[in-house]
Amino acid sequence: MMITILVLMTTMVKSEEMTVNDFANNLSEVPSKVVTFLGNEKQKTIDYQTKVWADQKVKNAEMWSKLKSLFKGNNDS
Repeated sequence: MMITILVLMTTMVKSEEMTVNDFANNLSEVPSKVVTFLGNEKQKTIDYQTKVWADQKVKNAEMWSKLKSLFKGNNDS
Protein backbone atom coordinates (compact mmCIF):
# COMPACT_ATOMS: atom_id res chain seq x y z
CA MET A 1 0.00 0.00 0.00
CA MET A 2 2.82 2.40 0.86
CA ILE A 3 4.54 1.65 -2.44
CA THR A 4 1.32 2.44 -4.31
CA ILE A 5 0.98 5.77 -2.52
CA LEU A 6 4.61 6.61 -3.23
CA VAL A 7 4.21 5.79 -6.94
CA LEU A 8 1.06 7.90 -7.17
CA MET A 9 2.71 10.83 -5.45
CA THR A 10 5.79 10.75 -7.67
CA THR A 11 3.81 10.47 -10.88
CA MET A 12 1.56 13.37 -9.91
CA VAL A 13 4.48 15.75 -9.37
CA LYS A 14 4.45 18.43 -12.01
CA SER A 15 7.63 18.51 -14.00
CA GLU A 16 9.10 21.93 -14.62
CA GLU A 17 11.98 22.43 -16.99
CA MET A 18 14.82 24.40 -15.51
CA THR A 19 17.84 25.54 -17.40
CA VAL A 20 21.34 25.44 -16.03
CA ASN A 21 21.35 29.25 -15.83
CA ASP A 22 18.11 29.27 -13.83
CA PHE A 23 19.54 26.71 -11.46
CA ALA A 24 22.78 28.68 -11.07
CA ASN A 25 20.85 31.90 -10.43
CA ASN A 26 18.65 30.22 -7.82
CA LEU A 27 21.69 28.69 -6.17
CA SER A 28 23.54 32.01 -6.06
CA GLU A 29 20.55 33.68 -4.34
CA VAL A 30 20.50 31.20 -1.46
CA PRO A 31 23.08 32.95 0.78
CA SER A 32 21.33 36.32 0.55
CA LYS A 33 17.96 34.69 1.20
CA VAL A 34 19.33 32.94 4.27
CA VAL A 35 20.83 36.18 5.60
CA THR A 36 17.52 37.99 5.01
CA PHE A 37 15.56 35.22 6.71
CA LEU A 38 17.84 35.19 9.75
CA GLY A 39 17.72 38.98 10.00
CA ASN A 40 13.92 38.94 9.91
CA GLU A 41 13.75 36.21 12.55
CA LYS A 42 16.17 38.12 14.78
CA GLN A 43 14.05 41.26 14.50
CA LYS A 44 10.86 39.32 15.28
CA THR A 45 12.52 37.88 18.38
CA ILE A 46 13.72 41.29 19.54
CA ASP A 47 10.26 42.81 19.03
CA TYR A 48 8.57 39.95 20.89
CA GLN A 49 10.99 40.06 23.82
CA THR A 50 10.68 43.84 24.10
CA LYS A 51 6.89 43.57 24.28
CA VAL A 52 6.89 40.70 26.77
CA TRP A 53 9.49 42.31 29.01
CA ALA A 54 7.56 45.59 29.06
CA ASP A 55 4.35 43.75 29.99
CA GLN A 56 6.16 41.84 32.72
CA LYS A 57 7.67 45.03 34.10
CA VAL A 58 4.17 46.45 34.55
CA LYS A 59 2.92 43.23 36.16
CA ASN A 60 5.87 43.16 38.57
CA ALA A 61 5.23 46.76 39.59
CA GLU A 62 1.56 45.93 40.27
CA MET A 63 2.53 42.85 42.30
CA TRP A 64 5.03 44.78 44.44
CA SER A 65 2.46 47.50 45.00
CA LYS A 66 -0.10 44.94 46.21
CA LEU A 67 2.45 43.26 48.46
CA LYS A 68 3.54 46.58 49.97
CA SER A 69 -0.06 47.61 50.61
CA LEU A 70 -0.77 44.21 52.20
CA PHE A 71 2.06 44.58 54.70
CA LYS A 72 1.47 48.27 55.18
CA GLY A 73 -2.19 47.59 56.02
CA ASN A 74 -1.20 45.07 58.72
CA ASN A 75 1.15 47.56 60.40
CA ASP A 76 -1.48 50.32 60.57
CA SER A 77 -3.96 48.34 62.68
